[in-house]
Amino acid sequence: MTNSLVPPAGPRRVLALAQLANSVGDGAYYVTSALYFTHVVGLAPARVGLGLTVAWAVGSLVGVPLGRLADRRGPRGTAVLLALATGLAVASFLVVRGFVPFVAAACAYAAAQSGLAAARQALLAGLVPAGERTGLLAHLQSTLNAGLAVGAGLGGLALHAGTRAAYLGVFALDAVSFLLCAALLLRLPSPPAAGVTRRHGTGVLRDRPYVLVTLLNTVLLLRMPLLSLGVPLWITERTSAPAWLVSALFVLNTVVVMVFQVRMARGVTGLASATRAIRRSGLVMLASCAVFALSSGTPPWIAAGLLVAGALLQVVAEMQQSAGSWQLGLGLAPADRVGEYQGFFGTGVTVARTMGPLVLTALLVGWGTPGWLLLGVLMLGASYGTGPAARWAATRTAAGDPGRGRAEGSGTADVAENRPVRRPSEARLSAT
Repeated sequence: MTNSLVPPAGPRRVLALAQLANSVGDGAYYVTSALYFTHVVGLAPARVGLGLTVAWAVGSLVGVPLGRLADRRGPRGTAVLLALATGLAVASFLVVRGFVPFVAAACAYAAAQSGLAAARQALLAGLVPAGERTGLLAHLQSTLNAGLAVGAGLGGLALHAGTRAAYLGVFALDAVSFLLCAALLLRLPSPPAAGVTRRHGTGVLRDRPYVLVTLLNTVLLLRMPLLSLGVPLWITERTSAPAWLVSALFVLNTVVVMVFQVRMARGVTGLASATRAIRRSGLVMLASCAVFALSSGTPPWIAAGLLVAGALLQVVAEMQQSAGSWQLGLGLAPADRVGEYQGFFGTGVTVARTMGPLVLTALLVGWGTPGWLLLGVLMLGASYGTGPAARWAATRTAAGDPGRGRAEGSGTADVAENRPVRRPSEARLSAT
């Protein structure tokens, strides 16, 4: 991979452009959706929260079957259709006028988004050699943050205008962004479908080591609602720091990921380096939590300095954990079932976003400093538990375990650094 922030020309750059297209629309959507649903549609905030919770629960359930569809029918065509479906779901918000239609549209949006994420991962796995996937995912993460930042700026303009037309324009922009994403994905070469035969309904759930890796990764993903909920509540409820620091820390996180994520992921190329990165992320996250905890009860500018230091440590932990989890999520999945496995691995994001607010509110606002330390210890334990779980998954794959072995056409696992155990199907899917 190139060291620049822009991937080289070809499928990698097209994937990045598709990521940029829909992330601009999503950035605008994220900063305006709550006010649109409450002020324009006229729903009570509690009903909006309930509807979105139901929607993302549905999204987490359909991610696996939609990922399996990508494996069977081909990831490019499935990704294109799901991008179109996501755009249509966003467009339907423009005509929603009641709670039930809102829940239906939100469920369609969440389901299409979850399936699209799994199909795009399967498409990436089919177009990019195994050793280069983590580096490309780092590029895509940087692109995602750049797009979200631009979109958030556009959404801010809509918020400043405060008119119905401005809000509708944001939702129309998001819908069009997914149409553009679909058009870009259609330009990619089409990897062959994996030819997956029908299996029992539990599918990936029978792969106990992969399930364990996913559960541990879900714990580590509690960092996701930290800057959007946990830290803002901590700043306003437990410190004397100025409230505007909430926005400054969010911008700091976005810029650091844009600039340094590719560099941070450069050394993650296999199982050993991935688990090392995740262990380091746990240690850095524990330090971050301790620094955040120290900001309580201090003068405003000392508190602000400690919060900035904690946020810098947090974003370093985030980039390390992201790079390691990308490698494990793809590398431990059978080559002919990447979509299905990524659909399941992606449920960790949904669970963390759904349960995270409850956990973080109880720990940080309710318990204060002990809650921060407990959160740090919890993440440290999950980070150190990921290594043995990943090695278990890799060993079972190499040994042809009945749950994910040769008899079922299972795929790759990096048993040793840069020395993947390959199946014939992986060699075919990795060709560029």
